Amino acid sequence: NDAPHLGFPSWAQASRTAKMGRVIRGQRKGASLIFKSHTTHRKGAAKFRNLDYSEMHGYIKGIVREIVHDAGRGAPLAKVMFHDPYRYKLQKMTFVAVEGLHTGQFVYCGKKAQLTVGNVLPVGTMPEGTIICNVESKTGDRGTLARASGNYSTIISHNPDTGKTRIRLPSGHKKVIPSASRAQVGIVAGGGRIDKPLLKAGAAYHKFKAKRNSWPRVRGVAMNPVEHPHGGGNHQHVGHPTTVSRSAPPGKKVGLIAARRTGQVKGGKKKFAD
Repeated sequence: NDAPHLGFPSWAQASRTAKMGRVIRGQRKGASLIFKSHTTHRKGAAKFRNLDYSEMHGYIKGIVREIVHDAGRGAPLAKVMFHDPYRYKLQKMTFVAVEGLHTGQFVYCGKKAQLTVGNVLPVGTMPEGTIICNVESKTGDRGTLARASGNYSTIISHNPDTGKTRIRLPSGHKKVIPSASRAQVGIVAGGGRIDKPLLKAGAAYHKFKAKRNSWPRVRGVAMNPVEHPHGGGNHQHVGHPTTVSRSAPPGKKVGLIAARRTGQVKGGKKKFAD
C-alpha cells in the first residue's frame, strides 16, 4: 500500500491490485505516442487558399512552381504561388496535384475561372458529370474529400432552390454539399499506385515507416486470450461472432464494430424497365 510513496505511478498500483487483463492494442492506440503519425519529413498541409472576395466574385491567378513528393502520401503535391490581392507579398500554397498538372502552368481559382484541369471553382458553377477532386465538404474548409492518389468525385446534380449540390464520392456514396463549396477540376495524380504489388516485406517496412507504427500487424487469433478477445484455443479460431456492440468496453471492442450487415455484397442493383 506504500506504492505511491515509492514513486510508482497510480496506474502501476492499479495494475497490481485489480485483477484485469492486458491492455489490448486497440486501447493503446488512443493516447499513446508510440502510434502517432511520423510527420518529420512532410511538406505541410495541402489546402486551398482562404476563401476571400477575389475568389467569391472573380478569380485569382497562380503559377505552379514545383511538384514535390510528400512523405507518407501517395499523391504528389504542387507548390503554387499567388500574388496577395491585399498586400505586397506572395502567397505560397500547397495543393494536391491533379493529373496533367506541370510546373509553369497557370492555375486559376475563383467563381469566374474557366473549367480547366487544375483550376479551382465552386461546384455550383460546374456542369453535371464534371470530374473533380479535393472537394470542400463545408464552404471554406479548404478541401477534405477525394484527396488520395487516383481518386475523384463526380457531380451528379444541382438544386438551385436550396443551394446544394449532390456528388458521388470515391467510395460510391452520394453526398450533398453546399454549391458554394470549392473543388479542383481533374483526378488526383499518382493513380494506379496499388496496382503494383509490394512484393516483399522490406517494401512494406519502408512504406509504413513514413506513415506510422501500423505494420506488421499481428492477427488477433494468433494472440493469447489475455492479449485479444479472439486469442487462445487449440486451433486458431475466433470461437464467437466477430460483430461487437457500439457500446462495448474498449478491451472488447474489436472485429466488426456495430455492423449493420456482414459478408460479401452479392448481386447488382435492380434495373426496372420503363
